[in-house]
Amino acid sequence: MKNIFKIGLVGALLATLFSGCEPQEFDSGDIRESYPPSEEEMTATVTQGEDAYHFNMISNAEVSGIHLIKWDLGNGNVGEGKEIVAYYPLPGTYDVTLTITTNNGAFTEKVVAQVVQEETDYSIFTSEKFIFLSGGVDDLDGKTWVLDSLSQGHIGVGPAGSSGLEWWSAAPLAKQAVGVLYDDEINFKIDGFVATLTNNGKSYVKSFVADSPGYSNGYEDDSDYVVDYTPSPGSWFVEEKNGKWYLTLSGPTPMFPCFDVGAVNGSYEIVKLEENLMELLATDRVEGNAWHLQLIPKGYVKPSVAAELLVTDLSASEANTYEVSLDQVNIPAGQAINGVTFNFGDGDPVVADNYTDVVSHTYMRAGTYQITVVVDSSVGEFTLSETVTVATNHPDYVPFLLDEMVMYNDFSEVSLASVNGEDCGVSVVANPERIYPNRSASVAMYTKTNSQWGNANMKLPAGYRFDLRSISTFKIMVYGKAGDVVLLKLENTDWGGNAWMSGVELNYTIKEDNTWEVAEYNFAGTANNGSAGDVFTNDVTDPDAAVSHDFYDIIRIMLNPGNGDGTHEFYFDELSGPHVEGIKSAQIR
Repeated sequence: MKNIFKIGLVGALLATLFSGCEPQEFDSGDIRESYPPSEEEMTATVTQGEDAYHFNMISNAEVSGIHLIKWDLGNGNVGEGKEIVAYYPLPGTYDVTLTITTNNGAFTEKVVAQVVQEETDYSIFTSEKFIFLSGGVDDLDGKTWVLDSLSQGHIGVGPAGSSGLEWWSAAPLAKQAVGVLYDDEINFKIDGFVATLTNNGKSYVKSFVADSPGYSNGYEDDSDYVVDYTPSPGSWFVEEKNGKWYLTLSGPTPMFPCFDVGAVNGSYEIVKLEENLMELLATDRVEGNAWHLQLIPKGYVKPSVAAELLVTDLSASEANTYEVSLDQVNIPAGQAINGVTFNFGDGDPVVADNYTDVVSHTYMRAGTYQITVVVDSSVGEFTLSETVTVATNHPDYVPFLLDEMVMYNDFSEVSLASVNGEDCGVSVVANPERIYPNRSASVAMYTKTNSQWGNANMKLPAGYRFDLRSISTFKIMVYGKAGDVVLLKLENTDWGGNAWMSGVELNYTIKEDNTWEVAEYNFAGTANNGSAGDVFTNDVTDPDAAVSHDFYDIIRIMLNPGNGDGTHEFYFDELSGPHVEGIKSAQIR
């Protein structure tokens, strides 16, 4: 074994990896705050480390008042801190350059040492991680990786120290519209530890690195930046530090695994590295956030678990009862189904102990329900669904209908069902004027811009309908501009895109500016839409009319319907109406 340390000489460039301490922070009271060390003071001590391949490096320069100590270990990789450990597994001559910068940006840079390595750490050629990443010595053309664009979380971000998925986890093909990300690829060769990024002339990068050297003509696209960029070949290495494995990328131009998140020192923690899967975690050098990247080998087709949904109607022998199970299940070798969740659309989901289980469910109320089954497999989740229509109530079902109005949603405490916006905004806000007749703390605000039919809507759960036979009045409190028209409409969503044809509607005109007033809609004696075909009636509250009960399931509220010019807004609260048979009480927030 022969390792030579030379001070102040220049040598050749080969792959290295390092680990270091935190940068030294500036002491604001130090008199040298604006003066970096002189070249004479820029010296370093290099000693043999724990084995023939590791080297301890210590800066001998005065660090009082120094803002940053940075090392260039000979191939573009950098380390930070007064002391670092460098790893040289292959023969070669490596320059070590030290740069010390003060808090005002003044710096001194000097080649402080040269390491001549004459030994080879042959363990890297049999290391599983080296082989998985590059193909090993049996694949001298290297191994090419691409983002796993069809998987949830192939890109993600979270706070420092997290898994990088807490704040955002990219859905499959989330960035497809960008057009320059998913065709990028990175190749790793073990021969010379060469990393080659192929990007077809453009790369996708975080905004805070878009002005980095080598990037040009950047423009924003889906919150990040597309830049013109022609990458040069760089280098890579894998090393274990403090019980974790890291992939380090470097080069004369930026080198990164398809998406540049500004990784500190080009370092990526290897969360998982298998023959056909690589998960990386990086910390960006600007905001300090954790970024998750998931890649697969180019051309690799992930095995998929498949199944069909089998729904059996047992109503002939058991009223309103259905059996549901998985059918035609295909589980490739090495894969598994971890769990199955059945949701019948009218209550709590059922979790099966085994994917072969047959789950039985009995519906009590007539209605149309969507059965949804979520299958959790080793290669991700997938969903199966089927719609069933229950023609009649179960013989054991006891109707429960109060002869009084109930509160549907007061946006503070009671919520029978949520109120959502369609082509308009609906948000819960502070009451603009807490005086009689509405002292509620929170109310709903409706806003539409250039939208004729933007509506706030409340849809009942599957199987439930409004009953207009006994009580036919709906009420809301409104607060807005005098003369504005507030429409309330009932529809049947079973009609799909023709639901508007099933509807019945009434208007209320706001009487005073910015004053809470009660808008009342009594549908007694009101005809429904003439387009309703065989359910048309001149009185939607007639007990014999098909629409008076078991029909309408959604309320739509519109401001100035048909007017699509400009912005229209108002506040509303205390949405109430007839008791909904089968829903005994509203949910308390």
